[in-house]
Amino acid sequence: MALRILVAEDEARLAAQLAKALEDGGYAVDCAADGEQADFLVHTERYDLIVLDLGLPKVDGLTLLRNWRGSGIAVPVLILTARGSWHEKVQGIDGGADDYVAKPFRMEELLARVRALLRRASGFAQPELRCGEVVMDPATARVLVRGEPVRLTSHEFRVLLYLMHRQGKVVSRTELSEHIYAQDADRDSNTVEVFIGRLRRKLGVPVIETLRGLGYRLCCDR
Repeated sequence: MALRILVAEDEARLAAQLAKALEDGGYAVDCAADGEQADFLVHTERYDLIVLDLGLPKVDGLTLLRNWRGSGIAVPVLILTARGSWHEKVQGIDGGADDYVAKPFRMEELLARVRALLRRASGFAQPELRCGEVVMDPATARVLVRGEPVRLTSHEFRVLLYLMHRQGKVVSRTELSEHIYAQDADRDSNTVEVFIGRLRRKLGVPVIETLRGLGYRLCCDR
């Protein structure tokens, strides 16, 4: 989705599977293979959600989580725990985690929990996101305008989803580019203008407002 997620998981195969599933869902994804790398990324990049394995090398996930919460980092965290390790779940929740998934897990469940956490963080209770005549379903990557489907590219979808989660707030081009591209991607805030222009044409309703010199805002009461 148009939001940015950090996957902190040292098992390379699982990390790759998580990254692919999240990217297929429309998210921009960065990966960290140990606690030191995860901590560095969290302090230098902006994330909307973190998927955190508690058994990371160098610095374990629980220590990271407690340090982040202690320093005021409030980004939603979904922890990965070993099956049957109920004490890990309790420690994780007490340490500031927002939810957990026990290994092994079904990818569909993890994606559903990710969507729920992002909705909760943005103040949305319903699975669908709505802005006037525009309806977006992150679970199926469907966008409807006046009940009719609209086909968007992956980057157009990411831009719209990020704006949907920030309804009524001004979002700069730089902020948009940071959240629709992964860390190692070539981020060009100028291309955001292109995506915004395409979105306006495809949606056909005046919900995206440009504030000159500031950025964009999704206005849903028009």
